[in-house]
Amino acid sequence: MAKLHHSAIATRDPETSLVFWRDGLGLDVIMDHTFEGPWPTLFGGESTTLRSVFLGEASSPESGIVELVARDDTALPSAEVSGPVEGFMLLSLHADLDTVLPRLAALGVGGEPIVAAVGGVRLAVVRDPNGVPVELMDDVARRNLAVLADGDG
Repeated sequence: MAKLHHSAIATRDPETSLVFWRDGLGLDVIMDHTFEGPWPTLFGGESTTLRSVFLGEASSPESGIVELVARDDTALPSAEVSGPVEGFMLLSLHADLDTVLPRLAALGVGGEPIVAAVGGVRLAVVRDPNGVPVELMDDVARRNLAVLADGDG
C-alpha cells in the first residue's frame, strides 16, 4: 500500500510562505535545499532548478510533511473561483486555535479566519500566501475523530 509522504505547494515567494507555515502555524523546517533535476520532464515548465523546503514536526517527520516548492518559472493561478473545484481542495492540520489564530493575525498572514463547529469540533479555515485553503482542526478534534469515524458524532 502506498503511504503519504508529503504534500507540495508551489510558491513564488518561499520567505512569505515560511512566515505562514513556520512562524504562524509552528511547523519546523526539516529540510531546505535547492536541487538541479529534470523538473521540466517531471512537472512541466522550463526551470531545471527547484528549491524544496520540507516543514513538519522535526521529532516526528512521519506525521506528515508540507513541502514548499519554488521554481523560477512558477506562474500565478489562472482563475479565481469562489467554491471547490475538482482536484486539490485543502490541507488540514491539527492546531490549538486559541494559540494559532492570534499568532497568524499578529503576523498579518492567513486572512480573516472562518471559524465554525462541525460535529463538536471547532474548525478554522485560513489561506496560505499562495491561496491554498488550510483547515485547522482544534486539538480537541484528535479525541473526537474516533467518534466521528464511528458515525456517532
